[in-house]
Amino acid sequence: MSENADQGLSAAEAAKLLQQFGPNAVADTSESWLHALAAKLWAPLPWMLEATILLELFLGHGPQALIISVLLIFNAVLGMTQEARAKDAVAALRQTLAVMASVRRDGQWSRIDAAGLVPGDLVKLALGAVVPADIKLAAGSVLADQSMLTGESLPVERKRGDLAYAGAMIRQGEATGIVVATGARTYFGKTASLVQEAHGVSGEQRAVLAVVRDLALVNGAVVLAMLAYAHAIGRTFDETVPLLLTALLASIPVALPSTFTLAAALSARRLVRGAVLPTRLAAINEAATMSLLCTDKTGTLTQNALSIQGITGFGSADENAVLAAAAAASSEGGDPVDQVIMDAARARGVAVPAAASFEPFDPARKYAEARLAGGALLRKGALGALVSGALPADQEAARKHLTEAGCRVLAVTRTTGATTVLLGLLGLADPPRADAANLITALHALGVRVVMVTGDAPETAAVIAKAVGITGDVCDSAALKKLDAPGDYGVFAGVFPEQKFHLVKLFQRDGHVVGMCGDGTNDAPALRQAQMGIAVATATDVAKAAAGLVLTSPGLAGILDAIREGRAAFQRIRTYTLSMVVRKIAFVLYLALGLVITGHAVLTPLLMVLLLIVNDFLTMAITTDRALPSSHPRHWRIGRIIGKGGIYGLATLGYAMLMLQAGRDIWHLPLAQLRTLSFLTLMLAIQASVYVIREERWVWSSAPSLWLASATAAMVAFSLLVAGFGVLMAPLGWSILGVIIGSALLFTLLLDLLKHIVAQVERHI
Repeated sequence: MSENADQGLSAAEAAKLLQQFGPNAVADTSESWLHALAAKLWAPLPWMLEATILLELFLGHGPQALIISVLLIFNAVLGMTQEARAKDAVAALRQTLAVMASVRRDGQWSRIDAAGLVPGDLVKLALGAVVPADIKLAAGSVLADQSMLTGESLPVERKRGDLAYAGAMIRQGEATGIVVATGARTYFGKTASLVQEAHGVSGEQRAVLAVVRDLALVNGAVVLAMLAYAHAIGRTFDETVPLLLTALLASIPVALPSTFTLAAALSARRLVRGAVLPTRLAAINEAATMSLLCTDKTGTLTQNALSIQGITGFGSADENAVLAAAAAASSEGGDPVDQVIMDAARARGVAVPAAASFEPFDPARKYAEARLAGGALLRKGALGALVSGALPADQEAARKHLTEAGCRVLAVTRTTGATTVLLGLLGLADPPRADAANLITALHALGVRVVMVTGDAPETAAVIAKAVGITGDVCDSAALKKLDAPGDYGVFAGVFPEQKFHLVKLFQRDGHVVGMCGDGTNDAPALRQAQMGIAVATATDVAKAAAGLVLTSPGLAGILDAIREGRAAFQRIRTYTLSMVVRKIAFVLYLALGLVITGHAVLTPLLMVLLLIVNDFLTMAITTDRALPSSHPRHWRIGRIIGKGGIYGLATLGYAMLMLQAGRDIWHLPLAQLRTLSFLTLMLAIQASVYVIREERWVWSSAPSLWLASATAAMVAFSLLVAGFGVLMAPLGWSILGVIIGSALLFTLLLDLLKHIVAQVERHI
């Protein structure tokens, strides 16, 4: 393409190039609903349910197969619905950042959607415009704010021959240029493509699969032993298959996917009310386990707005005199530096001398100047451009003080005739957000370590880190390249997008559950890689799409809300998981021992399905329960969960076996009624274990949620009615039902006592 084609492309040329290069946009990789549904149904847990459905159909048990199919589809649809809502919200956020471009086509300037730009287009960049593609400047010069792309706080100079990156904002000047890259080939697009490669594995997913795997191994061994025993005592194939099916149903955590999804969905609803939008449900659960937060500086810990942090006058010039001279060499509505100086002068009531002539900041000269009516020349700009030679000791000390405070230093001079006097120095900086220090303190109190990861200079980053309470040494980009382990660094400065992504992986490899907070496109890959990515309210659309949580209002308090809600959700899911372990261990072993004692299956497949449905209503209601967030990060200790679940499961088994013995030897019940007794005893025992497990203190220490209490009341009433009237099972006498209820209450108190004994032993291990 010719870069001096002043007339730009023709419409025909542009259409041809658009077909060749595609739209100037990052490709949408979202999957279709059909693909999403298939993904929900093609996983270890659905496989187990699907195998059971096939076995039920093979045996001609249509109603049972239908019930399990409904549960399977419910799990999949619930997960898809919640994720679709989050994606729709992100899509709406992205629409607010649609970019238009001023382009020359067929010799005429017109405004079009930036997605229609092609390489070779002649584009105009004006004050306040967003650079729509990677553009090589052909004429003019601009100051481009690239903080959303590179993390640099201050605008950078771009003149003829330089590249202006897509996504940057023009803060001063005007220029025209030729589009050299569009879509995924831009700096912006290459960063966005890293987002698609990044993938943080959910610790919750690993925990679920580990629990299911371990339970499957134990229960599988028990089921094989049951089949061998049934064969040894002469049971026929027709008698053995229902036993196998019942044991298989007892082993499958039918409600596990729904419960995990529902718990996250309810937490998401609470967070949305608090101005936090979860874009991936798993991020809520990862918030509970987060042990380290990597946070960007610009726009995250700082305001992304310049302000004057210090003014030093020399000689007879005081602060107001320095500010007045600097304001005279500034223009209203100019670049951000000019605006900050003009606002400061206005706020102080400083009288600004009128300028007879004014020349704005020139990137080549690195200063702006104003000539007064009397002939004096006031200049404001880079110290090295205005003052030659070494500074006197007092002036050098003032410069060093401002530099160490993380300020960009501007010199203000007055030239009269051949004499130039340094009136003073201005220190400008991007100050910390008002809530940043309190946020860091609160995170530390929650056991979360905070590190700063920024593209800004090490000196500036160190100053901001100290101001907000982030401790540790500073690691620059060069040192990060050689880093094999993150160590105890508190600040990583001057880093590139690829390095942020790499740094998150280093922390994860070091055993941390990583959160990443940022606002720019340069943060997007790291946001996606982190287990908990957080985009602030002012983030770019790519950053919001990459993050797991989006803060929808200014400030960072939403991070604390997410952590606390995540830890409360963790407590609910832990209760469910522990209850599931108790249930699966007790059910399968009860079937095995019941076979040994009676010589028959003590539960039919239909009763097992009914038992699962009744208990799953209760365990899913756990997702609504009241839960207090922990003061430290939570972690999935699978061995401890299975160990405790095993102890409580064996206690539950002991209680159920005592009731089975009572039914056979005291009440002399026939097999059909023993099966009803087994159904009711196991149902009440699991209800009791849930209430014991949900509270680490005594079972009566806190009231359950209304939904949980209602679920218990409804399921117990339903079970007593079907057992008493003999619906779907042989009826039991009401006196026997009363004894079973009384024994269940006693079992609850004994299991609660066992819980405290286990806790005391655990503390001494």
